[in-house]
Amino acid sequence: MIVQDVINQLHDLAPLAYAEDFDNVGLLVGDKNQEVTGILVTLDTLESIVDEAIDNDCNLIVSFHPIIFKGLKKLTGKTYVERVVIKAIQHNIAIFSIHTALDNAIQGVNDIICNQLGLNNKKILIPQSGTIKKLQTYVPKEHAESLRKALFEVGAGSIGNYESCSFNIDGEGTYLGNENSNPVIGEKGKLHTENETAISVTFHKHLESIVLKTLFNTHPYEEVAYEITTLENTNQHIGIGMVGELETKMDAKSCLKFIKNKMNTECIRHSEILDKPVKKIAVLGGSGSFAINAAKASGADILVTADLKYHDFFTAEKSIILADIGHYESEQFTKSFLVDYLSEKITNFAPALPAGRIILSKISTNPVKYL
Repeated sequence: MIVQDVINQLHDLAPLAYAEDFDNVGLLVGDKNQEVTGILVTLDTLESIVDEAIDNDCNLIVSFHPIIFKGLKKLTGKTYVERVVIKAIQHNIAIFSIHTALDNAIQGVNDIICNQLGLNNKKILIPQSGTIKKLQTYVPKEHAESLRKALFEVGAGSIGNYESCSFNIDGEGTYLGNENSNPVIGEKGKLHTENETAISVTFHKHLESIVLKTLFNTHPYEEVAYEITTLENTNQHIGIGMVGELETKMDAKSCLKFIKNKMNTECIRHSEILDKPVKKIAVLGGSGSFAINAAKASGADILVTADLKYHDFFTAEKSIILADIGHYESEQFTKSFLVDYLSEKITNFAPALPAGRIILSKISTNPVKYL
């Protein structure tokens, strides 16, 4: 098994196409074709993490946060980022980061928090837009069924809980091939009219390359006429943050203590405690001040997130409780989730790499300490 095989499994869980534009996800250090001897999973890649990988004969680090976030102009070992990259290269260790791709995945960071809190009726808090595309193409009527089937097999035509969705219109297509053409149907230099079917299917944007490859490989024409448009529809299965409901209502103070216990945090910074029961909770792992208005609009009683600033707490305005549990604390369960996911997927895919070679880092990389 090579590094790219592991990346493919992670891509199935959280396609990198849905990472935020500001992010730096993917293979940051190393050769994608390198054979994997072991995988170390961590939240952050520090020098101590690289040492841990060396000690455990792991030549691939799967890290939630990217060690390289801004551009590096030199590698002199002056900063911790440079030292990590240098040491990883010296020991042929690849580093892969999944970060906001997993934040935006339906079974990602925020789903993990919801499960930790035992929330039901989970929904994406801020669905992504621009992630659904539509293909329209025109094919001879007798080839329409085989083309639809091929497109469905690679994931096109999936809408929510439905599959094999398409819209089809029968009509006449015309074309006139020049002297350099080689028409499959008709003759070059002669205007040809063909009974055709216009097929429209939607697909998730990360599938565009395989959808187009399938179209070109299956379509009978020498020149394939097609259009791809990006839809404005929001995607209810991709987006950041989640909102869910407790099994039973709790008073606000008890709920904050419950969250503190379940999220294994030493303290919670919170806005004013409101005198109303808590049922609906919004969550957003990592820095989440931008989600305050969305949490309010969802009807959430509490927003669980991190990195709130002083003035952010004023925006609660007695309509919601803002609970800052700490950045590391909000994402700490992510690495255990990734170990479990990879252990299941990779041992089935590549039995030669036993589950014991997928290692959960024992090092806490939390830079924030409490007195």
